[in-house]
Amino acid sequence: MVKLSVIVPFFNVQAFAPDVLRSLQANAREDFEFILVDDCSTDGTPALLKRAGREVPGAVVVRHERNGGLATARNTGLDAARGEYLTFLDGDDWLAPGYYSRLVSYIEELAVDFVRTDHVQCTGRTRTVQRVPHGRHGVVLDPRGAILPADRSTSVDYPYAWAGIYHRRLLDDGLLHFRDGLRTAEDRPWIWRLHREARTFAVAGLLGVFYRRGVATSLTQIGDVRQLDFLRAFDQVIEETARDKEAEAFLPKAVRTYCAIISHHLMNVERFEPQVARALRTKSAAALRRLPPDLVKDAVNSMDYDRAIRLRRLRRRLPTGGGSGAGAGTGTEAEAGSAGTAGAAA
Repeated sequence: MVKLSVIVPFFNVQAFAPDVLRSLQANAREDFEFILVDDCSTDGTPALLKRAGREVPGAVVVRHERNGGLATARNTGLDAARGEYLTFLDGDDWLAPGYYSRLVSYIEELAVDFVRTDHVQCTGRTRTVQRVPHGRHGVVLDPRGAILPADRSTSVDYPYAWAGIYHRRLLDDGLLHFRDGLRTAEDRPWIWRLHREARTFAVAGLLGVFYRRGVATSLTQIGDVRQLDFLRAFDQVIEETARDKEAEAFLPKAVRTYCAIISHHLMNVERFEPQVARALRTKSAAALRRLPPDLVKDAVNSMDYDRAIRLRRLRRRLPTGGGSGAGAGTGTEAEAGSAGTAGAAA
């Protein structure tokens, strides 16, 4: 039996793939499998993965014939996974030796649906420890109880799929797949669904994932139309949360985070191509119009001056009488994009 399946998408990361492949080899165990998904790379990545398929114990190489993006590549890995537990890694990050064995021991000891972990953020030569925004470690917790409060950073603002480990029953229950086609921000609806619908989770202070920030080829650094996918992702969060039995409690949090992400992108609008910047303003204004007006007003009023003023200016672009209910128009307002990490301060 396979104990752990590790799903690792790769796309044109030949400069970084050797690091992640060496770190997987340093985490290999006879009951671990590493599903290496080549998302139709056009550089030297396929050759590196072909060699890894021979040299890394437990490696399974899957290649897409066309590029589908991170969400689709992860779904391919999930469909192939055989493990009792599952986790993710990105093709430009790496691991500490023996980390996965410690992670498996942790989730087995607590017998929870999933575990969330701290990680090390790497920007150039700078290393910063990033903590799960939940103070209680090593105890069984209610995932729904970690969504709120609305005005503080909580577990749903720490969306990284690779910062954790997940029991297979979540896959069997339909909770681990991502929305196909989302180029970035794919983990936002995913983490919200996990916290709404899973039964138990825990937080671990384990450090073993090294997350590389500021990579020039990363989609979060590229100002094209794919960046706008954060709108589709958060529309999905709003739509699904609005159907929840505790929607009245959870929607203010979801709306506030959505508004904070919009403000974050407006603050960095100069990095977008001109036509994408125009689309960002137009589609963001439409997104605000789709949200419950009272929740948007409360969210904006609770923010600091700089973020609030950007959103108030954007709201002035709205036609008179705007403001439809939660989820209206979901999934029709954007082509692709990224949410980055701004929601952590929502």
